[in-house]
Amino acid sequence: MDGDYVIGGVFSIHHYMNAVKHNYTTMPEPPSCTGSIDSRELRFSRAMVYAIEEINNSSELLPGIKLGYQIHDSCAAVPLAVHVAFQLSNGLDPVFYTSDNCSQSGMVMAIVGESGSTPSISMSRIIGSFNIPQVSHYATCACLSNKQQYPTFFRTIPSDQFQADALAKLVKHFGWTWIGAVRSDSDYGNNGMASFLEAAQKEGICVEYSESFYRTHPRSRIQRVADVIRRSTAMVVVAFAASGDMRILLEELSREPSPPRQWIGSEAWVTDSDMLKFSFCAGAIGIGIEQSVIPGLREFLLDLSPTKVAASPLLTEFWEDSFNCKLGKSAAIDKSACDGSEDIKTLQSPYTDTSQLRITNMVYKAVYAIAHAIHNAVCQDTNSKTQCDKFTRIESKQVLNQLKKVNFSQNGYDVSFDANGDPVASYELVNWQKSESGSTELVTVGHYDASLPVGQEFRINRNLTWAEGGTQVPVSVCSDSCPPGTRKVLQKGKPICCYDCIPCPEGEISNATDSSDCFPCHKEFWPNAERDTCLPKPVEFLSFDEILGIILAAFSVGGACLAIITAAVFFRHRTSPIVRANNSELSFLLLFSLTLCFLCSLTFIGAPSDWSCMLRHTAFGITFVLCISCVLGKTIVVLMAFKATLPGSNVMKWFGPPQQRMTVVSFTFIQVLICTIWLVVSPPFPMKNLTIYKERIILECALGSAIGFWVVLGYIGLLAVFCFLLAVLARKLPDNFNEAKLITFSMLIFCAVWITFIPAYVSSPGKFTVAVEIFAILASSFGLILCIFAPKCFIILFKPEKNTKKHLMNKNQS
Repeated sequence: MDGDYVIGGVFSIHHYMNAVKHNYTTMPEPPSCTGSIDSRELRFSRAMVYAIEEINNSSELLPGIKLGYQIHDSCAAVPLAVHVAFQLSNGLDPVFYTSDNCSQSGMVMAIVGESGSTPSISMSRIIGSFNIPQVSHYATCACLSNKQQYPTFFRTIPSDQFQADALAKLVKHFGWTWIGAVRSDSDYGNNGMASFLEAAQKEGICVEYSESFYRTHPRSRIQRVADVIRRSTAMVVVAFAASGDMRILLEELSREPSPPRQWIGSEAWVTDSDMLKFSFCAGAIGIGIEQSVIPGLREFLLDLSPTKVAASPLLTEFWEDSFNCKLGKSAAIDKSACDGSEDIKTLQSPYTDTSQLRITNMVYKAVYAIAHAIHNAVCQDTNSKTQCDKFTRIESKQVLNQLKKVNFSQNGYDVSFDANGDPVASYELVNWQKSESGSTELVTVGHYDASLPVGQEFRINRNLTWAEGGTQVPVSVCSDSCPPGTRKVLQKGKPICCYDCIPCPEGEISNATDSSDCFPCHKEFWPNAERDTCLPKPVEFLSFDEILGIILAAFSVGGACLAIITAAVFFRHRTSPIVRANNSELSFLLLFSLTLCFLCSLTFIGAPSDWSCMLRHTAFGITFVLCISCVLGKTIVVLMAFKATLPGSNVMKWFGPPQQRMTVVSFTFIQVLICTIWLVVSPPFPMKNLTIYKERIILECALGSAIGFWVVLGYIGLLAVFCFLLAVLARKLPDNFNEAKLITFSMLIFCAVWITFIPAYVSSPGKFTVAVEIFAILASSFGLILCIFAPKCFIILFKPEKNTKKHLMNKNQS
């Protein structure tokens, strides 16, 4: 249609280009299209016509100016797209202008189209040289945002870069990490899939396979792609393909059903209502341009009078294909003549379906964007009125400059372009759902807005239907998630999504799903059985609450009571010969020290503290030295007493009671001095032993100075050995004085206990070290009290007839 300013339009109305065989003898025919008509693309072209007619009837936009149009069919083929680009740049004038002043009479002001990215790239490279703006409604390749290569290219549909990011986030949103990918072998598919794979990699998504195909490829190539899909382990398949290409692949898949697959579709095919016939794809989800409403468009599309149809070869072909009849006088053999009863309102076709206006609105906005650019170039606002001069000759470059600035709203839809010629990215999330009638419907279930914060881009407001009508989100992973307590170990030669789950090593945990590493607990913590939490290590020490502590405490108290009872018996019979004959003063002091020895073992039981650690070792050292000193004194008394019976001996004068007391005090004072130095220099202190057991803490008393401890123990051992030697020397004395035999046996037990104590003490772990020390104290104390005092108590209590001076003297004489 002619007009004051002409706008070009290029759409892929047919599916294929007619193959021309060149014989190089005659001029080749111009390229032409063949195959069936894409009803959806026909609707796009008619929407352009409707928008131009609406603008021509407007009193606000370009008042008094008539826009014309030239619409061409590129049949999605690059050769035809290039051919059309030259036609729109040069016009169809038969006259060739040779002068410098080219009239440019046939040049259009701007072009709407093309539908595909590859044809749009070819067109833009040509018309860009002439500064003719191109506004595409459906070319989404991210490469077209490059203003250095495509300076005159604009589009009303978002770039595939946004769509690829949205698809990657969609896959990640539902937890799919193992997917298959198929794409059109075109600029749209290759560039779009490259952007998607890059975004998917950032989201941690792995791709099992990535296959390309094209509608003109041989069937064997399409079959190979279909077989890859059938054999794959990935449940989810992301398809970045043009509608015509996808139709070929789905037809091949429908011949031999594959296992259930969850399809994720790009905008080009997932919103094409003509694709809904592939019912095995029900449950598919994808990204779609937002739905819109264009008032009056449906009525315009249905207003096809016989005159209009006959005037357009394209509409004639559409009419004949839709109703399977032939217009005109000559009817085909396989088709009857159209009789006028055909009603387009009853036709079920993408052409008449205006319930899902998505790309159609992109065409509508593209036309209005160009109209606003022309308006700003030729019209002026004066006194609240718009004056437009239709005789103003403008060049396409002026329209190009104005197009960069347009910013308006039409039917509630904002239109503007950024520096790359792209609009604001906003999508709908669409889902193929089965209706009650059994047909597949395209349902909007949510929205995606790239301008929202990370993680909030998706807003799903309806329930989704999945593959095979399922209501649960399908699982598509190479390996199941590793639970807390394990870590991921990659499988050799496979993508990062394929891994084995290995339990964390001893002492380490992982508290997150799919953790790549385990980390050790703090030194005072230990993992639980599941190794997903660090728990405080149990603190262990010999306590009064456990059986071992109770038993040792009972023996300790029992020993002290036994010593007290023995002292009571001796005190009750203190005037008896057997008590007086065995140095009663040292006996009472020995019993007192034994009582302390028994009781000092109690300081080893319970939680160690600063005071208890210092008290337990010093009390043990001092009381045992006091005990051994008393035994040593008794031994010396026995020896001296025997020597005193020899003629002319006055040795007892030198070892009377004062000397005996001084001996005990001197030996004990040396131990007190040793302990004092030990406590001053490096005293024992409580410590948490973390080395003996990995899973628990041993609360114990550190020696502070190991030298101090072994000096204390060595001094006790030295006195014990000395006492043992003296007792051995006195073992053959007469029986009534022969307390030395009892002392010898008691010292033998004492030394044996403490000699075995040393290796047992060093090798016993944890609280058993303390138990060994208590056992040694109790065993040696019981050895002393039983060996020295038990025979005497037996005579005092059960054999009183032997507890007489006469009996002792007679026994001696015999």
